[in-house]
Amino acid sequence: MQQGKATRTTGVSIRPMLPEDWPQVRAIYAEGIATGHATFETTAPDWQTWDAAHRPDCRLVAVLGGEVAGWAALSPVSRREVYAGVAEVSIYVAGRARGRGLGRALLAALIEESEAAGIWTLQAGIFPENEASLRLHYACGFRLVGRRERIGCLNGVWRDTLLLERRSARVGLETSGAEGHP
Repeated sequence: MQQGKATRTTGVSIRPMLPEDWPQVRAIYAEGIATGHATFETTAPDWQTWDAAHRPDCRLVAVLGGEVAGWAALSPVSRREVYAGVAEVSIYVAGRARGRGLGRALLAALIEESEAAGIWTLQAGIFPENEASLRLHYACGFRLVGRRERIGCLNGVWRDTLLLERRSARVGLETSGAEGHP
């Protein structure tokens, strides 16, 4: 990905996330947490905790008006080698920047980055109430795998999530005969 590449539809600049972006990224994450429909997390972690939980590559921010207005990153789904090309998507857009196509630009860039990194499947667990996130993922080629009923309890309420996935049309198509590797 070209650093600072501007998207045509939003005028936003998408670039790799840097550690110094964390205060703005964390604030956007906390805003998403506060909605009650973005994640099972109840507080945004510190940088070290967040950094350890996410892939070191495939971390992007969207910059609008000189400020971080959204972010996207991938987490590994398993330590098992067979799942090395499978990652979970996190994407958050600041309330002030929603409805401008920024989420779509971020997710499209993340998909591009993930394929360059050898990721063949992206997955997302989304609360059914988060209709904007569902529309975004569907628009970017994700499909519904199923509903996970009462998968977790948030603030004393059992919640369902919808499991979505996107299989790359470019990565992981060949077969080599090696167990666990395409």
